[in-house]
Amino acid sequence: MDVEAVLQKVLQRIRPTDEERAFVEGLMRELKSLAEETIESRGLDVNPYFVGSLAKDTYLAGDHDVDLFLAFSPDTPLEELREKGLELGKTIAERLGSYEIAYAEHPYVRARYKGVKVDIVPCYDVESWRDVKTAVDRSILHNRWVLENLNGRNDEVRLLKRFLKGINAYGSEIYIRGFSGYLAEILIIRYGSFLEVLKNADFMLRQKIIDPGNWLKHEYEIAMRTVRREAEADRPLIVIDPVDPRRNVAANLSWERYGVFYFKAHQFLENPSEGFFFPRGQKRGNYLSELRRKGTHLVTLVFGVPDLVEDILLPQLERSARGFEKALSREGFKVLGWNVGHDGSKAFIMLEVDRREREKVRIKPGPEFFTERGQDFYRKNERVWIIGKRLFAEKTVKEDIAEVILELLAKNQVAMGKSVRENIRDAWIMLDYVPKELEDEAYLFLSREKWNLKG
Repeated sequence: MDVEAVLQKVLQRIRPTDEERAFVEGLMRELKSLAEETIESRGLDVNPYFVGSLAKDTYLAGDHDVDLFLAFSPDTPLEELREKGLELGKTIAERLGSYEIAYAEHPYVRARYKGVKVDIVPCYDVESWRDVKTAVDRSILHNRWVLENLNGRNDEVRLLKRFLKGINAYGSEIYIRGFSGYLAEILIIRYGSFLEVLKNADFMLRQKIIDPGNWLKHEYEIAMRTVRREAEADRPLIVIDPVDPRRNVAANLSWERYGVFYFKAHQFLENPSEGFFFPRGQKRGNYLSELRRKGTHLVTLVFGVPDLVEDILLPQLERSARGFEKALSREGFKVLGWNVGHDGSKAFIMLEVDRREREKVRIKPGPEFFTERGQDFYRKNERVWIIGKRLFAEKTVKEDIAEVILELLAKNQVAMGKSVRENIRDAWIMLDYVPKELEDEAYLFLSREKWNLKG
């Protein structure tokens, strides 16, 4: 199937239908009118804005998360914005149904209405990057810039977003470190189409700097500070935010996620198929067969986790896995790879190691050589010597890796994430065995199918 035919088939699945559009537009009208009524009833000077993919019409079919921003005047003190913004958000959310308070730079309200997630976020009503006071303020400027520059290429953005989701490289959250929706929109505006973005996967990496706002011409010093800072941090891409020269839109994009995009872009251009956008489930296999094939061993720690958001929990688990890797390497075990994850209440750290046991020499002090016990000690040991009146012997013992881990934990010799440290101390340690619910995860880890670029 040629590439255009593939893209048309994908678009039929990801482009919202007329009925869906009508639902979304009706929902946004209702929410705006409800927000305006509530603002008016409280006598506040606040403007409600929709931001995000719904407001820009770059959302995928079936993906209807709403971002409603409550924009306060820039001269409002920050504490007042937080307090009144949260109260206003709660009043709006109470009329929608259930809600909860979530936390980012400041608290905001997360509600559900007609089966759709609605985030109600207080911010400042800014006109320029110079007025930005909190991280969320830019969202209104982002929205405006995309709407002014997209020029009808909304479906091209949809194709790029769905492709990035399909190859598991979408989302700038710290536990994914992929492409954000805004970055996808910028790349489409910069290169013109989904296929051109893919064709430029190599060029982007070599060019390194993308400056759609032309800041290197208008605000050279500030933009160069951003470039130098991000180059020093060794980012794969530096995309100077077209609405703020101080920010790299691709700051959270990791080399691993860019690498996946790089290879998959080449593979798609050579052999286009819908499978890149809608991959089949990952391969399944037997983790014990993988261990036999490789001759390696698997250590799995399973433990309860504190109630942390994903952005905090995953980096803490990764830090702990790296801590075990270093500590076990110091103890003579070779760690061939690690994997972490969680399923709500339980988290795990998996370590693939070269062996289960190590031989360790210990010096064993014995009794005085002229006693009966001394004669017995002499007969039982291989290498025996005298220091003063006492006998000593060298003894080789086998130590199990689980014992070594317990000792390391007891002596506080593993660097771990501070929020999960106490939970890991109480972990179940399993050797060459995982609970049933982790069998597929263990196979994907040991076979490297979890990260296989050729899969």
